[in-house]
Amino acid sequence: MPKSSKRLRRITVVQPYVPHYRTAFFSSVQERLNASDCTLRVLHGPPPPSVAARRDAARCAGAVEVPTWRLTVPGGPSLFWHEVRQRTATADVVVLEQALHNLETYWLLAKRRMRAAAGHSPQVALWGHGRTYTKGMSRFQGAAKDVVTRRANWFFAYTEGGAAHASSHGFPADRITVLRNCVDTTELAVTRSRAEIPGTPEHAEAAGLRKRHRLVPGRTALFVGGLDAPKRIPFLLDCAHHLAAVLPGFRLLVAGDGADRHLVEAASVADGPVVALGHHSGRRVALLGAVSDVMLMPGRVGLCAVDSFALRTPVVTTDWPWHAPEFEYLENGRNAVVTPDDPVEYAAAVQGLLNDRSRLASLREACRRDAANYTIDGMAARFCDGLQNMLGRSG
Repeated sequence: MPKSSKRLRRITVVQPYVPHYRTAFFSSVQERLNASDCTLRVLHGPPPPSVAARRDAARCAGAVEVPTWRLTVPGGPSLFWHEVRQRTATADVVVLEQALHNLETYWLLAKRRMRAAAGHSPQVALWGHGRTYTKGMSRFQGAAKDVVTRRANWFFAYTEGGAAHASSHGFPADRITVLRNCVDTTELAVTRSRAEIPGTPEHAEAAGLRKRHRLVPGRTALFVGGLDAPKRIPFLLDCAHHLAAVLPGFRLLVAGDGADRHLVEAASVADGPVVALGHHSGRRVALLGAVSDVMLMPGRVGLCAVDSFALRTPVVTTDWPWHAPEFEYLENGRNAVVTPDDPVEYAAAVQGLLNDRSRLASLREACRRDAANYTIDGMAARFCDGLQNMLGRSG
């Protein structure tokens, strides 16, 4: 089939950095855009100090690291300037993080509003949470975020809740695309399923894990993620020790890295309930899911919700107020358990679930079914559809 002779539309995404979990999304988007006479470029800086300890920075096709400057405001947040002016000069669309701390956002929005005087200027889309989920904000900050969002041509909301917030605060609903933010769980799901089939390498590896860590079926929990303050690692470890006292053979597998890694390593003693595993990803996480019964997340629930569906390890979390948008994917009693934000009640809920095989099986089946609703291909398709609608409106 001959290639189209139409001018290629240039799509540029500006990211603080490229985390590993975003690479599959950008690859899928790039493939779809290439088939639609569009190109994709991802401009990014180095990992910000707040997440550098997670060691999850990655590369992807079309990614270009740009000079980045950080300005620390005494008593306030850090501000960032990503030098993207030349690299966005010929873009048709620039997609930016919905955040107040990225200074290039204001420059690009101002340039778009002065298009008549400045000549060509790209359309600007924002993508993000819609509202601020994971921390408190002053009324002024919330209002400023809404004002900045309304200046964009299009908004890509991670979840339905974020879209509803943007719409209720003045952003036109017909210019919002809900992405259903997720990660690529294909490898997780395939490896997890193969671990149940006798004779496969995955089945043998799962058996090896059980033997190595003395794991008891029905008594094994998993934590996967960053080991930092939002994940409430002290709460997690206290729960593990409480459960070990009432459930003989209980083990908590902790896979992750971050500023609180030392707390996990200190708790990981011989014959203790905590097993420190360090950073894991992909296949190795799938095997951990295959030998685990539940996923313990007393702190922030974000994209781990999607992992829990693919692994069929239902999340047990709390009604802590600072969860990420993906917490919306969880339904208490159907595909997850959400307890009051109290260590005693949380531990009791985990204990009750591990002792109720029928209820646990029901939750795991719901996770399996829900996994199909959150896929990278689906997210990429919605993103590209939104871009095409946006470009179509520009004529």
